Amino acid sequence: MVSIVYTRNLYLRGISVVYLFAFASLYVQIPGLYGNNGVLPARTQMESKANGVLAKFLTKPTLLWFAPYLGLDTEYMMDVLAIVGIAIAFLGMVSQKFCNAMTFTLMWVLYYSLYQVGQTFMWFQWDILLLEAGFISIFVAPLVYVKPGRNRSQLYQNPVTFQLVRWLLFRLMFSSGVLKFTSGCPVWWGMKALSVHFESQCIPTPVAWYSHHLPEWFLKLAMIWSLVTEVAVPFLFFFPLSAVRVTAFYLQILLQLSIIITGNYNFFNLLTMVLCISLLNDNFFFTKRKGKGRSSESSWFLTILAKIVHLGVYAVLIYFVKVLFSLRITDKYTIESDTTFTREEFDRALGKAVPAAMLLGALPLALASAEAVTATILDGPSRFFSRIANFFSTLFYVGVAVFLFSISLIPLASIHPPVLQSSANSTVPMLLRHWHSRVEPFQISNPYGLFRRMTGVGGRPEVVIEGSYVIDGPWKEYHFLYKPGDVNSSLPFVAPHQPRLDWQMWFAALQTYNQNPWIVSLAYRLLNGQPEVLQLIDTTRNPFSKAPPRFIRATLYHYHYTSWSQKSSPSWWWREKIGEYFPIFAKDHSPLLEYLKKLKIIGQDTQSSAGGRGKGKDRKKDLWTNTWLISFLQFLRSLACQVEASIFLWSLFTAGCLIAFTRRI
Repeated sequence: MVSIVYTRNLYLRGISVVYLFAFASLYVQIPGLYGNNGVLPARTQMESKANGVLAKFLTKPTLLWFAPYLGLDTEYMMDVLAIVGIAIAFLGMVSQKFCNAMTFTLMWVLYYSLYQVGQTFMWFQWDILLLEAGFISIFVAPLVYVKPGRNRSQLYQNPVTFQLVRWLLFRLMFSSGVLKFTSGCPVWWGMKALSVHFESQCIPTPVAWYSHHLPEWFLKLAMIWSLVTEVAVPFLFFFPLSAVRVTAFYLQILLQLSIIITGNYNFFNLLTMVLCISLLNDNFFFTKRKGKGRSSESSWFLTILAKIVHLGVYAVLIYFVKVLFSLRITDKYTIESDTTFTREEFDRALGKAVPAAMLLGALPLALASAEAVTATILDGPSRFFSRIANFFSTLFYVGVAVFLFSISLIPLASIHPPVLQSSANSTVPMLLRHWHSRVEPFQISNPYGLFRRMTGVGGRPEVVIEGSYVIDGPWKEYHFLYKPGDVNSSLPFVAPHQPRLDWQMWFAALQTYNQNPWIVSLAYRLLNGQPEVLQLIDTTRNPFSKAPPRFIRATLYHYHYTSWSQKSSPSWWWREKIGEYFPIFAKDHSPLLEYLKKLKIIGQDTQSSAGGRGKGKDRKKDLWTNTWLISFLQFLRSLACQVEASIFLWSLFTAGCLIAFTRRI
């Protein structure tokens, strides 16, 4: 049995770091997004006709139902959950002793409780990916911390459940690549995606500006490499030769690093890199000593054979890439490429690839399960009752792994509907679809796929919100912290923090304001000068710092990068006005107020701009108020708000690294 103790421990520490970033990033945004005077108050999600906290919990499983028992409202309870999540994740990061099943259960429950009221600001693929990976980590982690080598019985279940991490990584990468083709997007099929992507992505970095101006042939080649890394390389995750998997690991890490330096995708790429650890084992970190005599000769022969197979596998992959994309070097020493396969051919190949992927995923899980069960029988403790306990414990982990793998076949099969339909009685039985639908609300088995269709062709759409004291103007712009607005503002590095309002503004620009009711609530909060919401934008450049505007409107623009010849210019963008995004609103605009009342965002006791934290609809007179706890929560938030959000996140991470390092010393 190949050891994965160190590898598993590294994975668990990595998941703790991701949880730390996720909780901390959300924490700093709670008042403005979900407070009683926020854009989408969380209290609107906590209405239930059920009697009793248990009945309410069953209708919507979230710890926020227990807020009244702590003397808090929903907003402050969200603070408590986020702070506790930060603390637990921090402990898991600094000490392996806290990386146990109970710790990961608590972190999953806390994040899921916040997700339940997150609404549109938490409906992102990285949130559900963290929930699925976090749920799997509950069963990857040991029940209690055991130092390596002290009790092998604690390690039996790890090869089984750790296979689920690799399977999740496969589904994430394979689905993300395949859906770019199945969407039929002409930009992807025309291999022009990267010529648009660096300019159109949500929050680009400065490197994205330079990447956008790379030669077209190089961008095409980079796009082909990224698609091959997402679609073809994941099948090598299950290759029996570890060297092949290690190379796949490096390719995936390189892809994620490329995305990190060109785009701000919060903790998503970091989480993907943590999942990539499942491609390794302890031999990757610790080199074995070479033997002597005949064994060394045999080892030498096997090493040469392994290298030949390793090189052969990737040589075959490169050959097929060359053929499928017609790669050729021109007289000008550039590389030309074209897609040589049709959509019909790709669809037929996908119909065969999906069942093959299911088989490839099931085989190592079955082998690991058989090996784990056998190990409990042959190598278990000498004491009879301990051996029986280990045997049934291993069966439990095997059962969990088989169940989670089985229900995950549904979202994988959904990327090619004919597979799901034609295999209803074999590959994907109706029973699995039934169980998947039962657990679907818990986000433990999800479909994935980003950038199915490339947006921003012809210019990235951006919504610019403007306010004025007089309806005829002059109109002054609100500036956001990270998203493009002022054409002279520098492009930021903000990951792993996710400014969720900036992200939703990007999505809103792709649709109409009627499809994004939250942006109407944002306009109303700005008209009231709500301090919690103003903290989500650039307060240092607030044109209405003395008094909020009387009128507000939004205009749609198309943004473009400045040309390479203008690189010495302070401007990163130039923009063109497209038209009105939403009409002029006033604070006392009756249709606006009625609309927000219908959404339950405002009510009789929340229309005043003077309302602060803890004042709102869900602060009932018959509930006691925990004043000392509220004061403590306000004190903690005042400390966290002293620095910019991304600096706050990196400060926590740096402190954790220092503590972990000094503990080892």
